[in-house]
Amino acid sequence: MVPAKILIVDDEEQLRKLLNRVIALEGYDVIEAANIKAAKSILSTRQPELVLCDVKLPDGNGVDFVKFIRYAYPQCEVILITAYGNISDGVRAIKNGAFDYIVKGDDNDRIIPLLAQALQKQQAGVQNAVRVNQQPLRSFTDLAGKSDAFKKVLSLAQKIAGTDTTVLLLGETGTGKEVFANAIHYNSKRRDKNFVAINCSSFSRDLLESELFGYKAGAYTGALKDKKGLIEVADGGTLFLDEIGEMNIDLQAKLLRVLENGEFIKLGDIKSSKVDVRIIAATNRHLVKEIESGHFREDLYYRLNVFNIELPPLRERKEDIAALAIDFAGTIASRLGRSDIQLTREAIKLLEAHAWKGNIRELRNVIERAVIISDGPEIMAADLPFDIQKQQAQTDSLSLASVEKNHIGRVLKHTQGNKTEAARLLDIGLTTLYRKIEEYGIGQGS
Repeated sequence: MVPAKILIVDDEEQLRKLLNRVIALEGYDVIEAANIKAAKSILSTRQPELVLCDVKLPDGNGVDFVKFIRYAYPQCEVILITAYGNISDGVRAIKNGAFDYIVKGDDNDRIIPLLAQALQKQQAGVQNAVRVNQQPLRSFTDLAGKSDAFKKVLSLAQKIAGTDTTVLLLGETGTGKEVFANAIHYNSKRRDKNFVAINCSSFSRDLLESELFGYKAGAYTGALKDKKGLIEVADGGTLFLDEIGEMNIDLQAKLLRVLENGEFIKLGDIKSSKVDVRIIAATNRHLVKEIESGHFREDLYYRLNVFNIELPPLRERKEDIAALAIDFAGTIASRLGRSDIQLTREAIKLLEAHAWKGNIRELRNVIERAVIISDGPEIMAADLPFDIQKQQAQTDSLSLASVEKNHIGRVLKHTQGNKTEAARLLDIGLTTLYRKIEEYGIGQGS
């Protein structure tokens, strides 16, 4: 196993060296930086899996730096350390994407276990970004929806499925692009071969290249044996490239070669390999604007945009919300070993009134949490998140604080006082949950 790379960013050299020794003894590859500028250079060249970063740095604030790291290097986890902890910084750090926020000195015994937990999450994130035949294959009749907007895109997908034509799926995040790509594959002549999906935004440039094209042993430090790339895994089948707009422009040239003649070169190889793969790409970005700004190749765009399908946001297909929610509830209940679960009319009305900025993905997450915390055979309005319940509170002139208090109390009761699990189900930070418990005087065991 190649040791995980951990970057320590702290302007206090003595502390930095101490942390280096402690962490290196655990078998990690440790890198040091005294400021944000040096850290950015290391991030771009060494691509560490985890950053342990001070809050107060000579050239910036670590809390703000977290946001940059999580945007530019989404596969990298961040733990913030500070000499003077305060709740507002902690809340902002977690909101910006930090794995945790700890105080120097008080948490020395926590650092190593915390690093292991963060790296475990990092590895899970990388693994989840690649899926080979993980989604159950679906026929088009399995897709829930009766709205005109849905019927239009379904008709287009049905027409293109039987061909080998490259497809570009457009639309906001969470609109179900992978589900449609999967259905296109299932209804194609390639259905007996692999359906390989990869989220391009979850990898750094070098890691994405090795995942896609594979490498030969010795291609770089730690490459101990040949690795087959996902393009080869998808040979004869379909490769779904989600968030294609995030792909580095140098890699775009290599992908263009695959589209043009079915050839690619593994890292460390001197000869090209052939592959027969259908590519379906997806993005929530405006690719024409990305071309104008120099972030996307125009020739690749025209190769991908042979046949495009734009998936409508959920707010434009309100008629489909009830069917989708019922479908998700049944699937999730079955997975959790629960008997079939229904939604009350009141719950459905609240779901249909919600804005759904996160689209179908947000709806599925909401239903999953509701199934988990529901006590009986029905999902009721009280099982839905507070931001959805408050629509009813505003309409009925109820106290928003009362609705929120009751909802938090209900979730804490379900988790038997486990605040970490309650925060996860509520989709809020642990610090925020503690503040709400104190604010509302909610009495629960720890």
